[in-house]
Amino acid sequence: MALRVSFVVCVTSFLLGILFTHWIADSLTLWKSPDILDEHLWTAASYYSVLARMPAFLLYFLAAIVSLGGITILWSLGDGQAENLMFDGGSIFLYGTVAAVYLYSVIPTFQNFLSLPLHNSSTVYPPSLRTSTLDLASNNLICSVALTGILLLQAGRWWAEHKDGEDDDAPVMDKPENSDSRAVTPPRKSAKAKKLKTKS
Repeated sequence: MALRVSFVVCVTSFLLGILFTHWIADSLTLWKSPDILDEHLWTAASYYSVLARMPAFLLYFLAAIVSLGGITILWSLGDGQAENLMFDGGSIFLYGTVAAVYLYSVIPTFQNFLSLPLHNSSTVYPPSLRTSTLDLASNNLICSVALTGILLLQAGRWWAEHKDGEDDDAPVMDKPENSDSRAVTPPRKSAKAKKLKTKS
């Protein structure tokens, strides 16, 4: 169980680190509309253009890592324990959200940056690429928040299991029974019985 949680945390942290590197471009365009300079847009587009020309084997490697992470969460969810249904159920929902955003929004948008036009400091940024650039920054932020949520859920699951383990290991004190716990004192001999004993 701990091995599966560790693997999910490692995969999620790896993907989150990849998204953090996109901040080089996303920070130039996020939350700055409509005061975004063409210079910032060109810088972000140049970064996305490099990503769009990424070698195919890197994409396959990334897809394999993502698939293994999703399979591991589903495997943990299949245990049927109460904490798994809550924490892993939320994790697989967020994980599926990230995968859907990338498959249906981010990856198709990258295709727009394969043929980036030549530009200089005075070149006006193409309006057709403006929306794609802003959408990429927003989608990367959505995926980053979702992956952070997975880390929080897995940390909550670990805490819950650790707390349950401490409760199970706590010593249980036996309660004394009311009827049997009273000390039985031997009956006192009467004075008459003592006199009989001395006479004999």
